[in-house]
Amino acid sequence: MNLAYIPSPTFSYFQIGPVTIRMYAICILIGICAAVAILTTRWKRVGGTFDQVLDTTLVAVPSGLVGARLYHCITTPDQYFPPTGNLVNILKVWEGGMAIFGGISIGALAAFLWCRHKRYPFALLADALAPGLMVAQVIGRLGNWFNQELYGKPTTLPWGLKLNDADAIGKTEICYNGQACPTGTLFHPTFLYEMIWNLIGAAIIVWLGHKLWGVLKAGQQFAMYLMWYGLGRTWIEMIRINYSTIILGLRINVWTAILCFILGCVLFVVLWQFGGDSDRLSAQLTAVTADELERQSIADERAGAKRG
Repeated sequence: MNLAYIPSPTFSYFQIGPVTIRMYAICILIGICAAVAILTTRWKRVGGTFDQVLDTTLVAVPSGLVGARLYHCITTPDQYFPPTGNLVNILKVWEGGMAIFGGISIGALAAFLWCRHKRYPFALLADALAPGLMVAQVIGRLGNWFNQELYGKPTTLPWGLKLNDADAIGKTEICYNGQACPTGTLFHPTFLYEMIWNLIGAAIIVWLGHKLWGVLKAGQQFAMYLMWYGLGRTWIEMIRINYSTIILGLRINVWTAILCFILGCVLFVVLWQFGGDSDRLSAQLTAVTADELERQSIADERAGAKRG
């Protein structure tokens, strides 16, 4: 008998009148707000404004959410596509299933295109976002705890996760080497491992970014995020119970994590050789911000004159 364990929540949603509020959605929203707050603080330090962050967020976040959902559905097709799945399930985001790899890819693409349009240095934005993105992932993983999903293989460790949801317990009967798990089995809380790993990574990026500001090129802090997250996600995925597609003996999420780490390494080296100087790009952003504020001031004066 296991005397010590991590309990699972007894609820995953609550009702306010006819409205159902999902804890999974709340965790994602809080995570987004935390990332925006951290991004804003760091973006202002390099010459930007909150309005610039808000506009970019309104473009990148919806794109990232769509990308996160589609990646999850594509890599676990049995539940979402015929003949075994139902396309309607793609819309049931409240049941969980938001893959960070898809979210980062599509969200970053949307942010890059927006920055090109507005003449913001995207490399500086990526650096400013890196620790906030990790904090957002930490908070978002709590949603997996409420949903009782994304846990790991059985364990006897005292911090093992105890499931109390009938559906979650039922899933373990076919997902661990084809063997049913005995009643009371504990599982690795891989969501917790990732939370701790990401908090450490966020602290490291903030510390190195401060200590090596004049040494690191713009974008290298984000490259460190890719390396740290890819490395951690690789070993975490190796102990997770997951239904994603198998390629050459490894689940596609493991391959994606490995590629994320490799991409971070390559990006770090390339930026070291050819990346822009952070101080120079900060001066560029400051000039763009001053131009925006001046144009906004002129527009406000004209609007005031018309009202007068």
